[in-house]
Amino acid sequence: MLELLLGIYAFFVWLIFFKLKLLPWNTTSKVVVFTLPVIGVIVLIQLMNIFTPSSSDVRVINYVVQVVPRVTARVLEVPVDPNRLVKKGQTLLRLDPSQFEIDKRAGEAKLAEAKARLADAEAGSRELGEGLKAAQGQVAAVTSNIELAKKRVQQNKELSGAGAGSGFDFEQAQTNLKQLEAQLASARAQEAQVREKQSGQIDGEFASIAVAKAQMASAEAQIADAEWKIDACNVVAPSDGYAINVQVRPGSIAAQFPLQPVMSFVEVEQQVIGLFGQNELHQVAPGDEVELAMPTYPGRIIKGKVDSIVWANGQGQLAMGGLLPNTSVQLPPGRFAVKFNIEDPDEKLFLAAGAVGQGAIYTQHLGMIHIIRKVIIRVGSYTNYLILKLH
Repeated sequence: MLELLLGIYAFFVWLIFFKLKLLPWNTTSKVVVFTLPVIGVIVLIQLMNIFTPSSSDVRVINYVVQVVPRVTARVLEVPVDPNRLVKKGQTLLRLDPSQFEIDKRAGEAKLAEAKARLADAEAGSRELGEGLKAAQGQVAAVTSNIELAKKRVQQNKELSGAGAGSGFDFEQAQTNLKQLEAQLASARAQEAQVREKQSGQIDGEFASIAVAKAQMASAEAQIADAEWKIDACNVVAPSDGYAINVQVRPGSIAAQFPLQPVMSFVEVEQQVIGLFGQNELHQVAPGDEVELAMPTYPGRIIKGKVDSIVWANGQGQLAMGGLLPNTSVQLPPGRFAVKFNIEDPDEKLFLAAGAVGQGAIYTQHLGMIHIIRKVIIRVGSYTNYLILKLH
């Protein structure tokens, strides 16, 4: 584009000074003629870099999930084909669930045993309750009989003292009273024994019932854990994407170890970003028009909008450690990422993860110079047809 503008300028110089000879070709004219394009090109380039910044480092970044199984087991099947589109929820890997099924059956057996113990404990609790009621009833009945026996002893004592009764009846009444007192002591001992058995409680329940319920809860937890592990033996795709570097094979052991993934899963969802210098972005705002030229699609301009500017990079972070930050190494000026949203009709266009290209942002200012940047970006797009290698 600059060459075209210089060619047009040269044509008008030739027309004015040589063809039509409207102005004399002297030293002053020569200085002016050769100075104006230099100044003009410098000003034009500066304005373009401010109001239509460009980047030769536009990148396509996809989210990558390192697939690590949640359990350690032998691989039974790898039903996914590498580098083929996989839908969310589709099986990537099947592991052997045999050990976890055994654990589930063991938990179910423990649960049945705990339920039986709970039933026995509840039956024993009911028996203790009934025994306590019987003991309390016995105590009440004997106590009532003792009161009556005491009255009879007193009456026989008075009659015997007055000569109206026999001494045998008085002695018999005393004997009956002692027997009743012995029965009362026995009934109270029985009541105390029942209460002693009932005294061992946990959270308001008999210890045997509480223990049985705890065993049931433990068995249910074991069953739930086994079911979770059985479900984890079916490793599924977290989203739409592609399974990459599938090296795992049936018969190998897939370990629950974060540093040893069984495959890499590249999601379809991706980001397109461009890296710009720090002083190129002060006029850029979300919603500004974007044009991209990717070598993947020579001669095609991909349209988009500015989503946001990521005002942070790695140079703004100091690593944690016991040493003071090292400032002896001077890092080059950092660049900041600008995230782009691809617009229709290019929104569904396939962009390979890791693809790079060039792009330009058209701000809301000095729209007249946008045409120059658009021509430059289109020329760059057509140069992508060139494959400059000799092998």
